[in-house]
Parts: sequence; C-alpha cells; structure tokens
Amino acid sequence: MPEPSPSFSALAPRPLPIVVVGGGAAGLMAAIHAGRMSAGRRPVLLLERTRDGGRKILVSGGGRCNVLPAVLAPDRFVTASSPNTLRKMLTAWPLAEQLAFFVDEARVPLKLETESAKYFPQSDKARDVREALLRLAHEAAVRIQFEARLVGLARDGDSWRLDLESGESLAASAVIVASGGMSLPGTGSDGGGLALLQGLGHTVEATYPALTPLLANPPVHAGLAGVSREVTLRAPGAGPKGRPLLARGGFLFTHRGYSGPAVLDVSHLAVTTRNAESPQRLEVQWTDADEATWDQRLHASGGTSFVGPLLERHLESRLAARLLEECGIDPRLSLARLRREDRLNLAAALARYPLPWTGDEGYAKAEVTGGGVALSEIDARTLESRLHPGLFLCGELLDAFGPIGGHNFAWAWATGRAAGIAAGAKFV
Repeated sequence: MPEPSPSFSALAPRPLPIVVVGGGAAGLMAAIHAGRMSAGRRPVLLLERTRDGGRKILVSGGGRCNVLPAVLAPDRFVTASSPNTLRKMLTAWPLAEQLAFFVDEARVPLKLETESAKYFPQSDKARDVREALLRLAHEAAVRIQFEARLVGLARDGDSWRLDLESGESLAASAVIVASGGMSLPGTGSDGGGLALLQGLGHTVEATYPALTPLLANPPVHAGLAGVSREVTLRAPGAGPKGRPLLARGGFLFTHRGYSGPAVLDVSHLAVTTRNAESPQRLEVQWTDADEATWDQRLHASGGTSFVGPLLERHLESRLAARLLEECGIDPRLSLARLRREDRLNLAAALARYPLPWTGDEGYAKAEVTGGGVALSEIDARTLESRLHPGLFLCGELLDAFGPIGGHNFAWAWATGRAAGIAAGAKFV
C-alpha cells in the first residue's frame, strides 16, 4: 500500500490541485483517471476520512469482493430520477472494458462464479482489489491524505475551498465528490457529502437503507435460523404497470428475520413502505413449482404416499415441518386423505407464502444507500454538476443503486472513471 502523503498544504500552491473526496471504489477510480488524464499538468489529491480507505471493497462479497456481475442489468437499478440517464451513466464504460481494466491494468486475475453470476479475484481476497487500485493511484501520481474528513465545501472565485475537520483549508481547481452514502457506517460513510451538496443547492432525493436484511418482530421464524435455500420472492404490484416484481436467489432465515440475495434485492420496497397505510406485501415461492403444480402433486385419489415425506423431497425438513404445522396438517397424513381445503392452503403456502416482515436492519447492515443527488442535476457524460462548474459527483451519493452481485461496483467504477476523466480533461 502506498504510504499516506503529507498534508497537501505543504506543497506548492500553484497550480491548484484536482481534489477527490472519498477513497472508496468510486473515489479511487476517479483519482486514477484524473491523474492519468491530467498527466502532471495538475496535481491530484485524494482525501480519505479513514486511515486506509477502500473499506467497503474489503467487506464486499464476504471479504472476497464481487468485483463485477456476469451480466449488467440496467433495468434492475432503482432511481427516483430518469432511468434513461441512469442507463447512460452506467453503460458509458461497457462491462467488457471494465473487466479488461481489472485484468490487464490492475493486474487482478478474475474468475467467474457461475452459480452466483459474479466475478471475484482468483485469490478470493478483497484486499488484492483494494491494493491494486491504490497502486494504480500511486502510479498516476495521486497524493493520498488519510484521516482527512471534509466538513466544508464552497466556491471561492474561480476555485474551490475545502475545509477539513482538522482545521486545515485547501484550495482546488476542481473537486470530485465520491464520499458515498450512509450504508455500513463503520466503513466511513456518514452522509456528510450529501449534506454538503444539499447545502450547495443540489436536490437530494430522500435517502433510505437498501439491500438490507429484513426483521420480524416477534421473530416468528427464529426456530428456522440457519435454513437456507434458493427461492423466488414476489412483490405484488411493485413491477412495471402494476405487475409483480420478482427476485430469484438465496434466502436465509436468521434469528431476527430474513436475509440472502433475494431478500436484499426487494428490501427497499419494504423499507420505503414500512410506515405506509399498506406496507409492501412479500410472497415466497419456496421451490421451482408454482401453486398449480403443487396442487397437482398433492392431489391424489389413492395410494400410500404421505404429505410429510413428499414435502421433504423438495424442502429442508425443518421448513417442511413448519409449513405443515402452520397449515394444521399432520405430516403422517396420506395424500389420499388430504382434504381439498387443506390441499389448497398447503399449495398456496408452498408457492406464495406471505413473509411476515415488520422492519429492517437499517444502514448498519445495508449494502447501499437508496436516494441521493438527483441525476438530472448531473451531466450524464462528464458527471459534472449542472449547478456548479468544476464540481463532479460519482458513486453511491448519486440517486441510483442496483441489485446485489457486483452491480453497484459497476456503477462506482463507471461513474468514478467518467468523473475522473472529465475533471482531468478540463486542464489538458
């Protein structure tokens, strides 16, 4: 890892630097490309509030870092702004080129994990990704000042004034804000950048925790904690034109509620409707079979098959027993003796089980922040503020987030690169 640089105030005051605020995924990518584009014409300084930077990179993918998705899905991103603007920003750096950057330039060999449809470093070490980005920043002559928290940002004539918590003030020719949102605050995200941008007149769409586990109070399924399986989660009426929104993936029962990729991908619907008159209903299809298929399986006019063993061929024994208990059905009952009403109730519980969520884990466990700076106030090509020339915004603080599985890194890489290139190009 490059050694932390001394305070930038000790350096020559002219020419004024390009300052990047935030040393996470978007900020590191912005600094690398600003440094490359500037090519020494302007110094580039990266301010990072933690002592080492890139902490979300380190904790992502269970410490392995899901660098990118196998397939980029712009239609699955969520924004209160224009989806078309979001798509332009996201796809400006195609997925194939992002992959090539990490393999060829960052020298981080990647592997595709087909079952999860994500790319990971071959080493399975997130630290390798962070260290590679820090190395590229160092090679691009980027100076890094750790433990530097920005508390003030204002236009000062033709330049920008940045005030740090330490009392130090800096002048900059351009500023790239990549300070993140409020998710996983232990990694250094506290929403401070959003507050500063709002103070500069930017519209900040209402923020909320996204990709966060859900809670059930009381924890009615605590006895199933640890049970994990692939499911389809359905949010009726939440999709386009009132159609159901579907999320397919892993589902995990926890001691306090529910987690896993499928739950995280729909959690924003629960979070944003929790206090509404009609909170979002979530339904679980526990297997690949729909309600009609289960009705057919359970409908027998004779034979010696029993309900319990049939369910256990398709479900974990604890989950099968719980569903039968909730439906009031003895697992030792033969299919031939299963009443029509009980059969229909069980088929419904297997294919559209109402998930009894009551809350969420909030920003403490959220992988991203929903809401943020309105995309309409950002140039989609350069990421420059339409309100303040010389101010560039990228990463999680923008009003956009994608599903789990590397999509939010793709957003960080793409927007960080665009902001860095544009900021550096201003002085070429």
